[in-house]
Amino acid sequence: MKRLAVILISIILALMSSMCIDKEGKNMENTKVLMVIAPKDFRDEELFEPMAVFESNGLKVDVVSTTKGEHVGMLGNKITTEKTIYDVNANEYDAIVIVGGIGSKEYLWNNTRLIELVKEFNSQNKVVSAICLSPVVLAKAGILKNKKATVYPAQEAIEELKKEGAIYEDKGVVVDGNVITAKSPDYARLFGLEVLKAIEKNKQ
Repeated sequence: MKRLAVILISIILALMSSMCIDKEGKNMENTKVLMVIAPKDFRDEELFEPMAVFESNGLKVDVVSTTKGEHVGMLGNKITTEKTIYDVNANEYDAIVIVGGIGSKEYLWNNTRLIELVKEFNSQNKVVSAICLSPVVLAKAGILKNKKATVYPAQEAIEELKKEGAIYEDKGVVVDGNVITAKSPDYARLFGLEVLKAIEKNKQ
């Protein structure tokens, strides 16, 4: 009899759990995140760790770059993209996440289309985020003025943020309104979780 009771309780708990998951899934099933990487030398963890956070919570992720095809990260991991930043529309997404790595400075910092996209996301009060060297893109888009932000601790990157009016903070992850920045790959998962939290808040 006790065994039967335990089995019944287990079944009830499992059903309750699945109901919660379904409910959360429905809230997020139409949520889309745009992740932007440099065509080469993006930082692997900063792409794959936040992506895992998003996808495990039911979000759809599109990864784009300045070119289509196969891209290789700094640590040798590969990903193939089918669209570029020139093919996407901010209206179709809930957040933009710009991945860092040494390729960011060469390919993303001064990309006019990416800067335009950042401005579009921000004007719609959507989540705008960047990690490692890529918060510089947000600075160049003019959206960090009087906002707290962090960046990879390279002097040039810090100066770029300050030059555009950001309040630089030497922290792992900084959240200021709809803008989220992170310092390095060490904080990639936490960064992803904070972006997820901000998206959920926007959905309420």
